[in-house]
Amino acid sequence: MGRNITVDELADTLVEMGAGGRIIAGIAGPPGVGKSTLCAQLSERINQRLPSGSVILPMDGFHYDDRVLSQLDLLHRKGAPETFDVGGFLATLRRVREQREEAVAVPVFDRELELSRAGGRLIRRQTPIVLVEGNYVLLDADPWQHTGPLLDVGVMLQAEEAELERRLRERWAEHGIGADEVERRVRGNDLVNGSLVSGKSRQPDYVIDTGAV
Repeated sequence: MGRNITVDELADTLVEMGAGGRIIAGIAGPPGVGKSTLCAQLSERINQRLPSGSVILPMDGFHYDDRVLSQLDLLHRKGAPETFDVGGFLATLRRVREQREEAVAVPVFDRELELSRAGGRLIRRQTPIVLVEGNYVLLDADPWQHTGPLLDVGVMLQAEEAELERRLRERWAEHGIGADEVERRVRGNDLVNGSLVSGKSRQPDYVIDTGAV
């Protein structure tokens, strides 16, 4: 399943690897596991050791817009694998891997607006470590498995399902969503997607228990 590791240990490992050129690390895990928070912590630790040494490429920036999801009758499954522009994500990841451009602009998902902002972040050629963060970064299913050759390191975040459910309920409640809709989103979508991530992802190089971070 991969070697258990701490955030500090992973930061040290990536800094050491990044000394030889660009390193792309895939950080995956189920909804509610804390991917965005951990990646921010990891990037900060890397940058303390290696100034301007890392940048985050979030998979969530490639969400289909809600209007598109409504047209596809997928709005109720927002966050499932089929609700992302996987082709665009893979194409962007290849550009980042190739380093032929001075900078690659990537979209960033705005949780307050519930939509993606195009060109929300630049990944510059000279930045050695790229942290690619998202539920399905390590998913072993077509077409997501094509991320495999584009990543140097795979990291899976995990937590007990009861803890994931608690965090998810808290997250949706903070958005002012009613109890029935919170139940639908958590039970009917988030935990379903989480089971897919846990059961169908490729074996990672490292595992981090976010309950221990």
